[in-house]
Amino acid sequence: MKLKYDLEYDLNCPIKVLFSRLSTPEGLSEWFADNVNVNGDIYTFFWARSQARARLSAVKENKYVRFSWLNENDAETSFFEFKLNVHDLTGDVALIVTDFAEDDEKDDAIDLWNSQISELKQILGI
Repeated sequence: MKLKYDLEYDLNCPIKVLFSRLSTPEGLSEWFADNVNVNGDIYTFFWARSQARARLSAVKENKYVRFSWLNENDAETSFFEFKLNVHDLTGDVALIVTDFAEDDEKDDAIDLWNSQISELKQILGI
């Protein structure tokens, strides 16, 4: 059974710049995958030795993006989401990643997200 987890990263950069890196094929191919193609609302993510397809299932500009994996059976646990949270007082931007993993794969999945977000920070210059 897959378990849900949330990761939060402080990314102090303009929210529109960050949102484009989370929601467009060009932006996602800079840090999330080696290449990303889109056909309608279907995104195909390419990595060195694999590929996966997901539907852009929810989006609200500068707020959140959700992708639902097409090859998974359980809709409840077969998505990943990027949510942007702007702190009212400081204006700091936090990226909240929601994903799912099997219990014995969770640590590896978190390590992978940490690595990917580190790459994203580099691209954003933060």
